[in-house]
Order: sequence, then C-alpha cells, then structure tokens
Amino acid sequence: LDASPEDWAALFAVNARAPFFLMQAAIADMRKRGQGGAIVNILSINAHCGSPELAVYSATKGALATLTKNAANAHRFDRIRVNGINVGWTDTPAERVMQAQTLGHGPGWLDAANAAQPFGRLLRPDDIANLAVFLLSDAAGPMTGAVIDQEQSVIGANR
Repeated sequence: LDASPEDWAALFAVNARAPFFLMQAAIADMRKRGQGGAIVNILSINAHCGSPELAVYSATKGALATLTKNAANAHRFDRIRVNGINVGWTDTPAERVMQAQTLGHGPGWLDAANAAQPFGRLLRPDDIANLAVFLLSDAAGPMTGAVIDQEQSVIGANR
C-alpha cells in the first residue's frame, strides 16, 4: 500500500528495463556474428508471487521471467538460448545488512536462518554462479526458455 510511482519506476528500470535492453544489444551482436549464444537472466523466486511487502519487486521479476521466455522463443532459430534463474534466499553482503540492521534481526540472524533451511544453510552466490555457468555452457544443450527455481522449497507443495 505504500509503494510510490517512483519506487515502481526505479525497480522496473533496474529489474526489467535494463535487462531487456542488455538482451536486445547482446542478441543483436550474436545475430550479427551468426554464431548463436546464451543468455542467463537472474530473477527471484519472488517472481511467483512474493510476500506482500515485495509486490513491486516481485512484479519486476515476473516481468523479467516473461521477457526471458519471449526472447528465448523469438531467437531460438538464431540458436540463441535464453534462460533464467529464480534465485531463492541467498546469503549475500546486502542480505546480511538488510537482515541484521534494516530489519533489526541482529547479528544472530544468519545462524537462525541457516538452521531453518532444509539443507542447513541459505543459498550462496557460488550456488547461483554454478547454475549460471551450466546454463551458459554447451552442457545445457539446446535448452532455452527455462526459468529454473533455485530454491530449497518446492514451489506449489504444501509446506
């Protein structure tokens, strides 16, 4: 209820507009070279819905998921693969500041969060990097238009 038009514009500029124009430029270059290529967009598990306070952020990631699939469909015969990763809760420097300071959970938040995860820890940046490297490599084969949930919860399952 408290998101402003400025919040909307700023988040969409970073999370949807910028990736669109980056893809546009990359695809134009790949087509010019005629060699195909691969793109991986980084999304968020919140693209499925997100918590109420993340409505605008979630909408931007949902938009990017649609753009990812659209680009994959439009350029598959150019042999350009476009996939995305819906990233779950990840231990990053920004997340540490947000959880400990902004949200006031204090210095012990990470230990508590890790203990509550099915695999005993939050995702780490290298987890996402490993999946991105796979999607960019020939090992991913001709897969395109996939948006993979890299998350410890099964989306749609009863919790």
